[in-house]
Amino acid sequence: MIRLPRTIQLDPSDKVVFTCAAAPGEWAVTGTFLFWGRSPDSLSRKEAIAFRSGFLGVESFGHSTLVTVQEATPSEHEVLVDALARQLVAHLGAPSLEVARPAAQEEVALIASLCADHPLNTLIALHRRHEQGAIREQFRTLKPRDETAFSGGHLQGHDRAFHFVEETDDNAEGHLDIFALREKE
Repeated sequence: MIRLPRTIQLDPSDKVVFTCAAAPGEWAVTGTFLFWGRSPDSLSRKEAIAFRSGFLGVESFGHSTLVTVQEATPSEHEVLVDALARQLVAHLGAPSLEVARPAAQEEVALIASLCADHPLNTLIALHRRHEQGAIREQFRTLKPRDETAFSGGHLQGHDRAFHFVEETDDNAEGHLDIFALREKE
């Protein structure tokens, strides 16, 4: 078995900050190749966010802020390489799958080396920056806890970044009317 990253969403923010958000559970790569040769000034706001902190979900070609380390079978590894090669042809103009496959293999090998020494379910975050004409990457890891504050089993030992609670009129005590405060001034 090989360890590879899958996209994960702990909250809905990826759908807001990226032009295209990766679906949870997609195999992912760093995707830094999307930004090679591009000036930081040429990036739109959402592209700049993807540059700074986005892993690339291979199936959707969308971005994810976080990935989680998971085991992949040799056949899943090959499917990932083939899918990435197809995306390189479809989205980046590689002339053929035969030409794109070695680049896809290299990208998957890079991400596999990143995950190799991490325990399963470790969260990985990415930070990229331009530095003296080169792109630099830093990775941070968060390890899962046995128990989470919100008991979200689907979060694999990680809590949500935010917890939303809907208030109803039945719970009017402690209600704060922001518009009424504005009118008092």
